[in-house]
Amino acid sequence: MTGVPVRPRTRGRGSARRLLAPAAVLAAVAAGSALLAFVDPNEPGHYPACPFLFATGLYCPGCGTMRMVHALAHGRVGEAFGLNPMVLMLLPVFAHLYVRWVARSVRGLPMRSALFRPKVVYGFIGLLIVYWVVRNLPFAHALAP
Repeated sequence: MTGVPVRPRTRGRGSARRLLAPAAVLAAVAAGSALLAFVDPNEPGHYPACPFLFATGLYCPGCGTMRMVHALAHGRVGEAFGLNPMVLMLLPVFAHLYVRWVARSVRGLPMRSALFRPKVVYGFIGLLIVYWVVRNLPFAHALAP
């Protein structure tokens, strides 16, 4: 032995193990998107109704998202925007966070982002609540799915 310190391997099985969670999320999103692309949520009987809509008759912030994904899968971006504009506009943010998660996972770092700061999270929750309320008001029928 020459006394040279051995550096731990950063690639290989450990790296693959760190990518298990991001790969599982990608697989679930891909499977859900494929299902929504082939089984039309606009046809009754294929999917359950939104429980909040069923119980209250009001739209939740997620109402219209399955139909939005179906429209996107078929290239109808305008229709998708009309079904749930907030979720559609958040898709690039979700993509950014996913890519950042993968990149940090490869390096063995925990997921961190300025978007997870308390002020940003509370601001987003406030925006979500305002969107939830406004999309159920009579003058904002454009936000309803």
